[in-house]
Amino acid sequence: MQLFLSKFRNKIDNKGRVSIPAQFRNVLLKDNSQKIFCYPSLDAEAIDAGGENLASNIYELMDNLDPYSDERDILSTALFGLSEELKIDNDGRVILSKPLIDHAHIYDEVIFVGLGEKFQIWEPNRFDAYLIEAQKKVKEQRSLLSKRNVGN
Repeated sequence: MQLFLSKFRNKIDNKGRVSIPAQFRNVLLKDNSQKIFCYPSLDAEAIDAGGENLASNIYELMDNLDPYSDERDILSTALFGLSEELKIDNDGRVILSKPLIDHAHIYDEVIFVGLGEKFQIWEPNRFDAYLIEAQKKVKEQRSLLSKRNVGN
């Protein structure tokens, strides 16, 4: 399985186009994706994105929920209702829509951040702040785990 790894910074042109990093395009090609599946992140001011594998995993998640449950309706609305499929042009670019740009507070640059089976698109300063908090939380969790293991 190919994974989305690392982070890359790219500019958005005046038509709203941004180049998908070559490493991410390679993962998408191996996933037989000529487009990216995007939606506003449910827990961050970022855009979640991926290829066919991400879309399949979300469909599978939905299939495991009761078709008439509130949980399925809410999750379907949040994911599918706001999702977009962005076509990758011959130069490896996509056009980010206004709703996606507004959700992530993106202006003239973005950072693509690999998260394994998916990636996120962030406004660079917001990502920097998020990363600092994430690193703090990892250190706190590691400290808690170390303390629990000492007590055993």
